[in-house]
Amino acid sequence: TLNEGDKVEFEVVDGPKGPAAANVQKV
Repeated sequence: TLNEGDKVEFEVVDGPKGPAAANVQKV
């Protein structure tokens, strides 16, 4: 789970509704 303040990495991809985050990982 993600908590507010967690550091994360993610890729921005073009989804059907516009840009979306993919491959979200905590760092």
